[in-house]
Formats: sequence, C-alpha cells, structure tokens
Amino acid sequence: MKPILLAPALLALVLTACSSGADGHPQGLGTPSKAPQPSTRTAAPQTTPAGTKPGSPRVVRTLATGLKAPWGVTFLPDGSALVSERDTTRVLAVGDGSVRPVGTVEGVSPRGEAGLLGLAVSPDFAKDRLVFAYLTTAQDNRVVTMTYDGQRLGPPKPVLTGIPNGFIHDGGRLLFAPDGNLFVSTGETGQEQLAQDRNSLGGKILRITPDGKPAPGNPRKDSPVWTMGHRNVQGLAFDGAGRLWATEFGANTWDELNRIDKARNYGWPLEEGRGDDPAYRNPFVQWRTADASPSGLAYLDGSLWAGALRGGRLWQIPVEADGTTGQPRDFFVGDYGRLRTVVAAPDGNLWVTTSNRDGRGDPAPDDDRILVVSPR
Repeated sequence: MKPILLAPALLALVLTACSSGADGHPQGLGTPSKAPQPSTRTAAPQTTPAGTKPGSPRVVRTLATGLKAPWGVTFLPDGSALVSERDTTRVLAVGDGSVRPVGTVEGVSPRGEAGLLGLAVSPDFAKDRLVFAYLTTAQDNRVVTMTYDGQRLGPPKPVLTGIPNGFIHDGGRLLFAPDGNLFVSTGETGQEQLAQDRNSLGGKILRITPDGKPAPGNPRKDSPVWTMGHRNVQGLAFDGAGRLWATEFGANTWDELNRIDKARNYGWPLEEGRGDDPAYRNPFVQWRTADASPSGLAYLDGSLWAGALRGGRLWQIPVEADGTTGQPRDFFVGDYGRLRTVVAAPDGNLWVTTSNRDGRGDPAPDDDRILVVSPR
C-alpha cells in the first residue's frame, strides 16, 4: 500500500519515537529490527459451511440470551465465567445453565465504543479473589481490580490510570501471561498521532505487573508500553508455543492479525496492512475491512479464532509450528450477526458472543447471545 502522508509535526514525533536511547532495550522502543518481515497472507472469504464437514466448527448450544453488548469474558477456577456488558456496566456470572448479575461497576462512563470492556481473573484468584477490568471513566480508560466472593463484586480499585479515552478506538482487552504479568490493549481514540507517541498510553499494547507497575523486561523500564503503532487492538491470545497475537481494526482498507514482539512498531497511522518500510512490523494476515473488523481472539486446537464484527463471521487462522500462519477460513457468515468476543473454554469448546445490541447491529429477539462452538 502507499504510505500515508503526515504533517511535519507528526513526522517529527515519529522520528523521535523511533530513535534509539537508554530505554532498557538494545534498539529502543519502536526502532527497526533486523528480523525478516513476515510474509503477509491476504485472507479472502471462503465461506466454508460450518458443521458440514468433519473437523469444521459448529454451534452446539446457546448458553445465554438477552444480553446487552457483552464484551469481556473470563473463566473462574470452577469453570464458570464472568461476563461484562459494555453499556449497562453489569457483570454477569454464567455457568451451569444460569445467568445472574453479580454487580454493576461504579464510575463507568459508557459512550460509543467505550464502557465496561475486558475482564481477566487473577492468576492467584484462589488467594486474592481479584478480577481485573478495563473500563472507561469520564477522565480516562483504566485498569481496575474488584474482589469477587462468588456472589458479589466489590468496588473497583484503580491499578493503572491515564489511558486516553474516546467515543471510538478504546481498545480494552486484558490477558495474563504465563509469567503473571498483564497485557493490556489500548486504542488511539481517533487521535492517530497517539499511536506513534511513545510517551502516550494510547494506541499501544501495555505490559504491567498485577499492581500496575511497568513489568520487568519492558522496552523502557519506566514505561508500561510493550509495543506501539496500533490503531485499535481488541483481541489478544497466546498460541501453544507462547507467542502473543493480536487482532487490530484497520481504517478503510486492511484489518490485521499481528504477532506481538517486544518493542516493535506496528506502523499506524503511517501504514495500514502490509507495507514496504522495514521500520514497521507487517501483519501475518490482512483482511478487507468488510470481511472482518476483528475483535476477540482465542487459540484452540492449533488455530487462532477471531470474531468479526462488520464481517459477521468467525475466522479460523491455523498457526504453524514455525510461527507462521496457514490459510484463514471463515464460518457462520451472516448467521449470527456481529461476533465480538471469542474465548477458549475449559471444556475444549469456544465461547463466542454476539454484539448486535452495540448500536451498530440488527438484533434478533434473543440477542445478544453467548454461543458454544465446537471447533471440531
């Protein structure tokens, strides 16, 4: 694609962000790497009929109905889950065929794409009983913790504040790494220049300790920023080899699936999709925005699974042993409307949430739903 022309002030900001320095990483946050660029796959719709061939995914049941823009899904040690609703700011306990509210989170200011977004159960939940949430206040986006005693949520306590907020592009996904640190995806809130400003938390993937400090080993020891140059990341997942992947919304041309490597710059707003400048990391997969608008991301049975909002489908992207990706396939095209969050459940199935009541869909009478999808 052709490079995006920048105003002189933004160009100067980008050059500053890409300069090396004493920031705790040999090359510095956002500087070019000598590693080769991935060979980007352009995913074309295959429209594979779900459940019609052995090994193809199928919806085995509907777990919940009548939800309102469900966003975050996180599993508890007992196999049940907590689910957030973006606009009502409710958290629901889902399991054993039941759905019950366990709290309405205080201080959330829903508007547009902002509100109560991602959830993540603490790796030490058995001891600390903490649930992490990403939410929007009147001042910012932030990460908070709440205690959960099995019946009710406690009040939110801030862990990381000062993430830019906006009507659009608020990011919001949370994912704990095997080492106990927390990855946080943010958006640039429609202010494109924030993605290339390494002093801003907008348009980034962050890595923090559970108490909100920059995690040891970050590119800059005084910063939570892990990678930069993102437009709006709403999906994070580790594959079977421990590699981190992210789905990212493009503007008008290309959505992306990126492998997230420390300190890299993923190019927005200078590039969208595959580009020619080695300073910016290319995606492993790119989609036309009408076919994807990818949100939630999960890994199961050797593949990444991405929910598509505008595309109204579930994408399967095989991950090869060498860390490359196979040919993507799409399922359930138009069957359930907008698909938001995809998570791997403890029983070996996927949970997939619809998002038809988020103001951009055409809801059916029983929307929004949580679908249980068998990947085989």
